[in-house]
Amino acid sequence: MTRTAAIIGGGVIGGGWAARFLLNGWDVRVYDPDPEAERKISEVMGNARHALPMLYDYALPAEGRLSFHETLAEAVDGAEWIQESVPERLEVKHKVYQSLQDHCSPDAVIGSSTSGFKPSELQQGAVRPRQILVTHPFNPVYLLPLIEVVPSDKNTAEEIEKTKEILTSLGLYPLQVRKEIDAHIADRFLEAVWREALWLVKDGIATTEEIDNAIRYGFGIRWAQMGLFETYRVAGGEAGMKHFMAQFGPALKWPWTKLMDVPEFTDELVDLIAGQSDDQSGHLSIRALERKRDNNLIAMMRALKQQGNAAGRLIKTHQKTLRPALTDANPIVSMRRTVPVDWTDVNGHMNEGRYGQLFSDAAEEIMAHVGADDDYIAGGLSYFTVETTVKYLMETHAGEAIEVHTRITQGEGKKLRCFHEMKRASDGELLATCDQFMLHVSLETRRTCEPADHVRQKVEALAALHKES
Repeated sequence: MTRTAAIIGGGVIGGGWAARFLLNGWDVRVYDPDPEAERKISEVMGNARHALPMLYDYALPAEGRLSFHETLAEAVDGAEWIQESVPERLEVKHKVYQSLQDHCSPDAVIGSSTSGFKPSELQQGAVRPRQILVTHPFNPVYLLPLIEVVPSDKNTAEEIEKTKEILTSLGLYPLQVRKEIDAHIADRFLEAVWREALWLVKDGIATTEEIDNAIRYGFGIRWAQMGLFETYRVAGGEAGMKHFMAQFGPALKWPWTKLMDVPEFTDELVDLIAGQSDDQSGHLSIRALERKRDNNLIAMMRALKQQGNAAGRLIKTHQKTLRPALTDANPIVSMRRTVPVDWTDVNGHMNEGRYGQLFSDAAEEIMAHVGADDDYIAGGLSYFTVETTVKYLMETHAGEAIEVHTRITQGEGKKLRCFHEMKRASDGELLATCDQFMLHVSLETRRTCEPADHVRQKVEALAALHKES
């Protein structure tokens, strides 16, 4: 049964939430009185459809249904999750909660995207305060996994757990904040860096581009995969965190930051920063900058996925829920996925090595289907590829949805031969083929041997089925 989410407020953040739910198979209802809301969300959806599927090695669920509603009551009717992303004015949020609680299910989660308000402030005057809590995302919501979950003492343990379970099912990381505090956790870090950056620009020490370069070429990369404290633990060397603290602790008394001393936001400072920012990236449209950002995030997060660390570990865990169960068919659809940006060459085409990767992945799915799965391999038996012939028929580009159709053309004894056809999912265009010959081996002796009976029987049955074509 399709689940339903309601998005109240269709700006950048609301649009990102809509995309995250929609691309994970939920129906999404949007309410936003802005006459441009449908256009804006459609543009965000375009970027999300390009980006999110490239994180995974399997296809995402069938996309849910997106609809726009003229009344808040229509939008929230039957919704299991309601995400409020209206402007950061408490009186506006209170008015929205009053209206939607008149019409929504008492069991629905009402999450707020607020960057700064505490949940107890949001819950003031609510009919059911237990239903409302902070679920603060980071832009782009359809790619970045962190959601700060901030409850108050009005929220029950069961409701908090339900909230976290739904977020996790969407591939997100719910970080429960232990105590209410203005701006939660992450935005307090961002505000500290922002204040310092304003002073550096105002005092003529650095331009906006130079500050961005200091982050992206230096500590920003470290933070992306290791965070703050683990980074400093490494900086302490073999002696660890205590040594780091002893070595750099005195710096806390040095004039290295103007953390709470904020420069006045004069017209001159605003013009200075805006001008430098225009010089830095004004030649690119906002949509082009978003696409650049998304492609970079995809490449970095996929690299982390390959290593099984940080955000990459989260993607791997969510990806397991996307792995399809293969069916005996002629042919077997052994792989559905989207071509990621890190699989392309300087021409923007999928490079030759990645065709081999795709067909190898398809073969592993076939192996698992016939019984030569992870447990079988752990028991010391597997199939090894000894010969492949790949034919490249058409160009393939990043963001294209593709399928691999596989037939077992030989399956006697130790032999397993697969013929793979790579097709564009949108129109069935044949893009490449691979004839792959494998032999069954003992991992202990590294020599060929007969497969277990259940594997041999399954391979023989599929080979007989596929010979019909």
